[in-house]
Amino acid sequence: MKSIRMAVAVAALGVAVSACSSPVQAGSAAVVGNERISASDLNTNVKQLESALAKAQIPQSQLGLPVTQYALLQMVNVVQFRQLASKAGAKVTDGEIDQLIASQGGLAALEKQTLAQGVPPAYTREWLGTSIAINKMMQQYGGGTDEAARQRGQQKLIEQASAIKVTYSPRYGTFDPQKGFVDAGRFGKPTSAAQG
Repeated sequence: MKSIRMAVAVAALGVAVSACSSPVQAGSAAVVGNERISASDLNTNVKQLESALAKAQIPQSQLGLPVTQYALLQMVNVVQFRQLASKAGAKVTDGEIDQLIASQGGLAALEKQTLAQGVPPAYTREWLGTSIAINKMMQQYGGGTDEAARQRGQQKLIEQASAIKVTYSPRYGTFDPQKGFVDAGRFGKPTSAAQG
């Protein structure tokens, strides 16, 4: 569970990483480094997330952002940290993901926990792999596992992630690196909690 909480904290820090406002390719929701997140992939993710939230009776308002923006932010964070892990050599095996799943009571239990974080069940394994990679990088960058090392690792991770250019399509809203999405674009209005 510690790994999941740490990943959630670091994913939330994705709001602090830089984002540019230059134009993106047609049909793109965002471009992360040199990797494109298509509007089609985002729409699929949003539909899966809305369906899973409804089935689990979790209100969309719990996300703090319109579902489309939240899903896009999650997708960007996963791609960004996956690129960073590749660069840092933080490899994650299927066995490590399976071990984490087993230690947390199985995939069904984890899917409920990650869904509450806005991760559709179809993306749970990928999200968990990213979570494990984040923890490995934090240990590597921080030089240990104690609290001071975690804080050093987290700061270095944010610095490294900031170097990966992220460009959001303006149709999904305006993204401020310090505040997150500050307007709703065409897809709804952020809640006051999201504008924090």
